[in-house]
Amino acid sequence: MLRVRMEGLPVRIGEAFVGDVPNNAHPNVMVGRREELGATIAQSLASPSRDHVSFMAVLRPNVMVKPDTLFVNKVATVTPEIARMTWGPAQAGVARGVHEALAEGILPPDAAENWVVVAAVWVNPLADDPQKVEANNRLAIKAALLNAFDPPAQTVRDAAAASAANPFYSGET
Repeated sequence: MLRVRMEGLPVRIGEAFVGDVPNNAHPNVMVGRREELGATIAQSLASPSRDHVSFMAVLRPNVMVKPDTLFVNKVATVTPEIARMTWGPAQAGVARGVHEALAEGILPPDAAENWVVVAAVWVNPLADDPQKVEANNRLAIKAALLNAFDPPAQTVRDAAAASAANPFYSGET
C-alpha cells in the first residue's frame, strides 16, 4: 500500500467515481495538515446555506472519524429521501472509508490527529439503495484519497483527454 509522508507537501486533492448510477458515489477530497485546512473547515461549518449544511463525519453518534472529516454535500437536500441518503448511508460510507484509509496505510498514522479531510460528496437524487450508496461512498473516498497522493501519470491523462467521458456523457457527439 502507498505510504504517505505529508511533511513539506501541500494540501492534496483527489476524486473518484465508484458504482452504477443512481447509487454511485463521486467525492472530491482535500487532505492536508490541520493548520493548512483548519480554517476551511471552520468557515464551512460557520457558513451553512439553504439545503447545503456541512457537518463532521461520524462513525456513530458521538464518535467522530479520525482524521477529522468535513462532509460537504454537493446536492441540495431538498427532499426527505435525498436528505436521508446524504446524512445516512453516504455519510456512513465516507466515515468508514476514511477510517479504513487510515487503518490500511493509505494515510499515515499521524494523520489521525494532525490531518483533516474535506470531502465534497455528490449523492444522486434518484439513489434508491442505501447499502449501495454506503458501499460506493466507502470505496470512493478511499480511492479519492489514494488518487490525491498517487495521481495518474501524464500519459494516462493525455489518453483520457482524447476521449473524455463519464457516466453522464459518452463522449460521442
